[in-house]
Amino acid sequence: MKSMVYRAYNNPKYAKILQWSKLLTVTGSAQLVVQGIGLISGVIIIRLLSTQQYALYTIVNTMLGTMTVLTDGGISSGVMAQGGKVWNDRQKLGAVMVTGYNLRKKFAIGSLLLSIPLMYYMLLHQGSDWLQATIIFISLIPSFIAALSDSLLETCIKLKQDITSLQKNQIAVAALRLIASAFLFVTPWAAAAIILSGIPRIWGNVKLRVLSEKYVDWNQPVDKESQSEIMSVVKRVLPGAVYYSFSGQITTWLISIFGNNSSVAQIGALGRITILLSILTSVFGTIIIPRFARLGNDKRVLLKKYLQILISLSIIGVLVIAIVWLFSSQILWVLGSKYATLNNELVLSIVGSTFSLISGASFMLTSGRGWVLNPVITISINILAIIAGIFLFDISTLHGILIFNIFISAVQAVRAIIYGFIAISNSSEIDKPVYK
Repeated sequence: MKSMVYRAYNNPKYAKILQWSKLLTVTGSAQLVVQGIGLISGVIIIRLLSTQQYALYTIVNTMLGTMTVLTDGGISSGVMAQGGKVWNDRQKLGAVMVTGYNLRKKFAIGSLLLSIPLMYYMLLHQGSDWLQATIIFISLIPSFIAALSDSLLETCIKLKQDITSLQKNQIAVAALRLIASAFLFVTPWAAAAIILSGIPRIWGNVKLRVLSEKYVDWNQPVDKESQSEIMSVVKRVLPGAVYYSFSGQITTWLISIFGNNSSVAQIGALGRITILLSILTSVFGTIIIPRFARLGNDKRVLLKKYLQILISLSIIGVLVIAIVWLFSSQILWVLGSKYATLNNELVLSIVGSTFSLISGASFMLTSGRGWVLNPVITISINILAIIAGIFLFDISTLHGILIFNIFISAVQAVRAIIYGFIAISNSSEIDKPVYK
């Protein structure tokens, strides 16, 4: 018996399975803590803010997502692709990181110019006045500043797979946000909720910068070659990023224009439940993407890994949908009586989020290797899907907008998956070591 156990432990396949099981368990557990704390913070905000204030909070959070995507514009994908080639060289990785951060600061200006007018329009359209809208915008500044650097700072740490240190930081930031949310008992306003969310992120970024210095030489100058390579990715990603910065939140935009405060607040509250899938996204971005980016261009290996990842995510997504369907009433109880009757809408929201998860995963896998579909093709397919969806579904109701979201997300997932197979089949053999 002991000899059988010994042989099993020394079997390369068993050892690899054990290694991945431990890694996924540890990472998943930490992300469960992070997202669990985030869910509690979100529930506190939902319960303490009035429907009108939570509608404004939802709009601003949606706008922050748009601003973040515009600020990145594909820079993170370019940095991941370039960093994956030099991840073991502190100076070269530093040059890549400094170059990416320099580009991000420039993109932030354009992001603000595009986003501020739209944010003001949405806030005023939902009943805010100019003074309140301005206060809310000012409260958004800490979160926006944090968004400039957090994903880039995490990139080098993920490439080095220093997962424990990264997760400690994430847990600390989540805990600070939870503590800060207690102030809403005194100040139950959207602006307070926004600024209390942003300040812990600033603190977390300071800690990330210190942590990254073990792996990155931040004293390196901007590298022209790296900048050229990153911009080559940005040029392919940016048109789609501009489009996705708005279309990615299309349900919130449409319900804000055609619906009322109640509908906006409801879709925002349901979005909090999809934080369950954020655990998968976080684990995926922390472990899978960097390792996939570091693989060599062996088509058989890439195709095998790509299929394994997509099938695994699909199975997990179906399980999550089934659990939410079975326990929808209990889950909605957490959100409070204002949202207790949204059982069907909750399931529809999770279905749409599952398709978005698969679509986003496929995109991150390909873009992390510098493979990006021609944005003309991407945008054309999605615009046609949106136009078709607007005519097919009643977007003035919460139920209709959620069905619309499932339709759009499914189209995006199919398009992203097909492109992934095409990109892998067209990849050329180059001399790049395979990470095992």
